[in-house]
Amino acid sequence: MSKEAALNLAREKELDLIEISPLAQPPVARIMSFDKYRYQQGKKEKNQRVKQKGGELKQVQISVGEARHDLEHKAQKIEEFFEAGNIVEILLVLKGRQKANKDWAKYKLSEFLKILPEHQVLLQPRFGGKGFSLQISKPAHP
Repeated sequence: MSKEAALNLAREKELDLIEISPLAQPPVARIMSFDKYRYQQGKKEKNQRVKQKGGELKQVQISVGEARHDLEHKAQKIEEFFEAGNIVEILLVLKGRQKANKDWAKYKLSEFLKILPEHQVLLQPRFGGKGFSLQISKPAHP
């Protein structure tokens, strides 16, 4: 259909002529309300953003005095976060005098990392505010 005929048909129906695929030969156009078209495009974009999200940051907090069973339970939780495609931040909380013995805290953190399922360290352990924190994720396999 020619462009003029399509424009006349759109005017008759009191709708808009919208070019859907300008690169196609011949270009593809559609007769519909422009507001409806914009609404549909917005929904498509929002849906794509939601599907694209993934990689959300989850936080797991441990302390140096926690029992082995509790640490194993938190390791299972981290595995669930990995399955959902999330990045996990582990926060080793130190209180009072515990902050003075950083080497011991690093040792406790490395022991916890041995319990965890296969992982990749994104940010190395760093000391700040409440204690040590590091970020890990599920390893990317080719």
